[in-house]
Amino acid sequence: MNPLQPYVADFISLLDPTANQIFNMSSDEAADAVVSGDAERVRKIDGQFAIVVKKGREVFMARSLGRPMRYFLAKQVSGPLLIVAERMDEIYNFLKERALHHQFHPSYTRMVPAHHVVRLEVIGCPDPNPVYTRFFTPQRNVLSTDLDAIGKAYIAALANECQKWLMSIPAGEPIGVLFSGGIDSGAVFLTLYHLMLKSGMSPQRLKAFTLSVDGGADAEQAHAFLDQLGLSLFLEVVDVPRSAIDYREAIRVIEDYKPLDLEAATMTLALCKQIRALYPDWKYLADGDGGDENLKDYPIEVNPELTIRSVLNNMMLYQEGWGVDKIKHSLTYSGGQSRGHVRSYAPSRRIGFAGFSPFALPNVIEVAEGIPFIELTNWDESALYALKGEITRRGVKAITGLDMPVYPKRRFQAGATNDGTFHELFPGDAHTYRTYFHSLYV
Repeated sequence: MNPLQPYVADFISLLDPTANQIFNMSSDEAADAVVSGDAERVRKIDGQFAIVVKKGREVFMARSLGRPMRYFLAKQVSGPLLIVAERMDEIYNFLKERALHHQFHPSYTRMVPAHHVVRLEVIGCPDPNPVYTRFFTPQRNVLSTDLDAIGKAYIAALANECQKWLMSIPAGEPIGVLFSGGIDSGAVFLTLYHLMLKSGMSPQRLKAFTLSVDGGADAEQAHAFLDQLGLSLFLEVVDVPRSAIDYREAIRVIEDYKPLDLEAATMTLALCKQIRALYPDWKYLADGDGGDENLKDYPIEVNPELTIRSVLNNMMLYQEGWGVDKIKHSLTYSGGQSRGHVRSYAPSRRIGFAGFSPFALPNVIEVAEGIPFIELTNWDESALYALKGEITRRGVKAITGLDMPVYPKRRFQAGATNDGTFHELFPGDAHTYRTYFHSLYV
């Protein structure tokens, strides 16, 4: 190669733009916002999205929590090759087509962190580090301590996002909710039901799908939840045999090995596969993923890295992890729900559904971050855990007029089956998951 000849920067995007759910502008307008570098313009993109744009020798990438996006930089004689995709295996298969797959390893891929524009200058060897520009910085502690007012603002934001989604769905298409009878899936179901009635849509299009493997507790809870409201006709308990639960398949689908996310993904995959078998043409599914992160409802004591002070003092800790500028941030996976949301997104997409997680949208997160958690809890963990049910219950009542039942917190993967079956299905050893994942690319 002539030393005076410039490198040729090669770029390929494998992203599917039709998987974006942008409610307030065209795809071209959203792309223009991302390449502008103007954080305020990018923040105005309303919905779930993953966008990449190349301008000259610079590539701009941005995503919301609702869609994954990762990239890999390969080396060619002529210059660098940047591949952007949702998945690791998409990148690997593309490299195989170019006989460059010997350069690949999962840990060499990079996840675009949610809520940031990533600018990458593709100029040759060595390529500079990416530049991160935050486009979503919610104001914290701006709401009063009135739980009724907080609940109303929170569920009003949820309803606003759900309404936009409903209006984007073709008339007559059925709508499903992955439903456990818990707080988050319950709020999503009741909000959609209310909005459909209010908008003159037939509520018969709506269904609550509950997974049951060997008689999990969620089936009984889902019945009790909807019976209390006289809405049990919308419930469909989806029975799945334990033979259909395969954590190895889930690892291949989500391309991750964190135990809690993997367990949830395994159950979500089984539920989606059975829904597809029952309803071959069904497309639209909503879920409550993100509700725990928004209202900080995770047991702090099970994570030795966390204290209630770290949880309440750090903006969007559960959504983003420690942040892109921190040593604990994973370049391969990002952090928090920015990493973990694949547990919901990837299984439903693999089976051909268009999923929707309204709690994971910035407009809803923004309200949650405005809650004065410290003032409301005085650093007491039990008070923090009690907030989610109170805020959501009051908000659902204010927006829909419905009295939502609130049951004790239980993880989806635990409620979908009984304790004995759960321990037979999952090894409970994170090393087992990690080893299997790495075996996929040996």
